Amino acid sequence: MKKLLLIVTNIDEYASGRLKTGLWLSELTHIYHAARAKGWDVTIASPKGGVVPLDPESLKPLMLDKISKNYYADPAFMIELNHSKSLDVIENDTFDCIYLAGGHATMYDFPDNARLQSIVKKQYEKGKIVAAICHGVGGLLNVKLSDGQYLIKNKFMTGFDWFEETLARRKREVPFNLEAAIKERGADLSKACIPMTSNVVIDGHLITGQNPFSSKEMAKVVINELMKRE
Repeated sequence: MKKLLLIVTNIDEYASGRLKTGLWLSELTHIYHAARAKGWDVTIASPKGGVVPLDPESLKPLMLDKISKNYYADPAFMIELNHSKSLDVIENDTFDCIYLAGGHATMYDFPDNARLQSIVKKQYEKGKIVAAICHGVGGLLNVKLSDGQYLIKNKFMTGFDWFEETLARRKREVPFNLEAAIKERGADLSKACIPMTSNVVIDGHLITGQNPFSSKEMAKVVINELMKRE
């Protein structure tokens, strides 16, 4: 049985205080659903543990797909989500895959979290799968390997790009430009031909997804890559 660690945010608003943010629900539910369907063990964790706020944008009718809608309406799932484990508690646990879910909120509590960096570093250096989607990719930015190099240096990857930030009308709210930050670390950034459409990139045991519309494909790819390792 495979073990997955799904890391989510604890932040509920932008620094300006003008807008609410949080986890983008579908970026968690699709991988959660796919792993559970396999009978695999899934742990949901966050930097602080406990309550996980949801981005209200991810709950709008056009964004709330059937799978996400069902989980949002499932009291047992919502209780599990809002009793997320603290990264401090699970730091020394072993997982087959670590998955960083997104939402703009992760731009605040993922990039500089030393515990998260340590967990991802150990996972990657063991040759085990590290996956991240959308703004959750920001959690990879400052991870350095034992040789002192950034994990994403010279990697083929993707993440929410700056034009998509324009479409999302969040350029004035986000704390930094994720696309620029990825490139500054020396990564080779892939973009979908059409913004806000699915794009998943595999580079060895690093898997990244571009945006919320990549959630379904991302789950499929991660599951397939894990099955290859049986």
